[in-house]
Parts: sequence; C-alpha cells; structure tokens
Amino acid sequence: MLLPIPSEPVSIQEIPVNKNVRLFMKREDLVHSEISGNKYWKLFYNVNTYVNKNSEKPYIITFGGAFSNHIAAVAAVGEMSGIPTLGIIRGEELHDKWRDNPTLYFAFKKGMNLKFVTREEYRNKEKLSEFLQQEFPDALIVPEGGTNEEAIEGVKMMLNNETKDFDYLCTAVGTGGTVAGISKFCEENQKVIGFKVVDDSSLENKIFELTLKRNFNLIDSCWGGYGKIKDENIRFINDFKEKFGIPLEPIYTGKMMQRVFELIDEGYFPENSKILCFHTGGLQGIEGANLLLKRQNRNLII
Repeated sequence: MLLPIPSEPVSIQEIPVNKNVRLFMKREDLVHSEISGNKYWKLFYNVNTYVNKNSEKPYIITFGGAFSNHIAAVAAVGEMSGIPTLGIIRGEELHDKWRDNPTLYFAFKKGMNLKFVTREEYRNKEKLSEFLQQEFPDALIVPEGGTNEEAIEGVKMMLNNETKDFDYLCTAVGTGGTVAGISKFCEENQKVIGFKVVDDSSLENKIFELTLKRNFNLIDSCWGGYGKIKDENIRFINDFKEKFGIPLEPIYTGKMMQRVFELIDEGYFPENSKILCFHTGGLQGIEGANLLLKRQNRNLII
C-alpha cells in the first residue's frame, strides 16, 4: 500500500504574540495520527518508490535511538503498507528493557523487529548498512532520521500556495533533512531558519550539500544538549498548550518555539514580518520524556 497524499490540507494556525510581527504554525503533527509531521513526508517518496518496485522480499530497515520518532514512524508505515520492518537500535543495554520503553514497545506492536547494537557499532552506520544490504538485498535501508535525497523531495509537500505568503520559514533541525527540503523549494524571497537541537558543527555543510543553497540560517536551540530537558522547557511547553491549545514535544518543536519567542522579544524579526513555524510532530515522544522526568521527580509535560 502506498502512502497517500492527505485529502485535507494541513491547517495553519495563528499564534497571537502581541508584538509587531505575526506568528503562525503549520500543524504537520496532524498529517497522520501515527506517522507524524515531517516523518510522513520524509518517508513518502522513500516508501512509495520502493513499493512501486514490487520487490520479491520487501523489507524496510532503519536506525534510531531509544525514543526515536523515526523508528515509531517507520514501524507504523510498515504496518500500513504490509512490509516487514527492522529497527537497528542504539544501545545494547536496552535489549532487556525495551518493553518498558513506550516508543520501542509501540514499534514492536506495529510489527517491527528490533536489533540492539553497541554505541560503537551504531556510530559506523555506513558499514552496518553495507552488511545489512548484503544480508537483505531486496531491503529498503532508510538512514537515521530518514534524511536522504528522496526525503528532501518529500519535504517539498510541506510547502504550498499558503506558505508562499510568509517572510520566514522555521523548523527544528536534527539530521537536517527538513530544513534542507524547505530551503531547496521555498520562494526566492523567503528566509529559512533552522533551530538546531543537536550540537553538530557539520550540519550547515550537510544541508548545503543537499540543497546547493545558502538561503538558510541555523540558530542554536540545544538547551543543554540533544535530548536534554530543562525545567524552563517544561514550563514553556505546558504554558504554550494552555494558551494556544497546541501540544509540543520537548526535543524538537518545543525547543524551537521557545527560541522563536525569545527572538521575537529580542526584536530579531523586522517589523510586520510574517513568521511560519512547522510543527514537525513527534508527540509520541512525550510519554517517554515523562517516564524519565518522573524518575527524576520533576514536573511532567501535560
């Protein structure tokens, strides 16, 4: 089964900020209940092209960490399309604990096989991918985070006639695929801002290699490092949901929106700017985040 183009366009919701700019959010988190946000579009052409090849032994293999949105999305895609999936999971210590992990348990229930590897093995994913392709020659091997050329083409679907009306396009940045797609296919007059949630100095060059454009700017939004959640992040996410009715997760979109609000207060955006932020989904990660926060006796994300 192919991934369909949703029949209804994703809504764009204004977020009142009482400043001299206008802020909006494109609710890509609503594109699908289980294949959420940018993951849907990054997998769109990868999966549909593969399905159309009519492989004799279809198999989708990918990589991710303990609470990976990408792992959850690929597992859901596999169930939807009727294709078996394999997740290569970073951290062999999870082998005996995965049933207590909401993301990995969700993937298992969707039919994904899980293989746990050491962090050292995981770092050399290119070599690991070569071995897997030899073992499963008909398999589709999707990189960590789903970022490749077909993913970039899929992200184009996040842009439409409605998004052309904005001066700034903002997205969280992990592996760089989403900001690359937005940068490649946006209008010439639009400025693209990627909010980095990882401390990776090579990201700018990686994005340029995918787009051959320099129309983007990367702003640090790590807040202590990838996957780190500070109390102020939790307060912001909970306040945001209470005020605007939009849930945010703490790793990507939550950190981006917190930084966007800071930039607005600092006068970063010129007067009368129209700013569009893409909600890239990943709300399944809230349950895992709350599991960790509860163990630390900290406030939870509502």
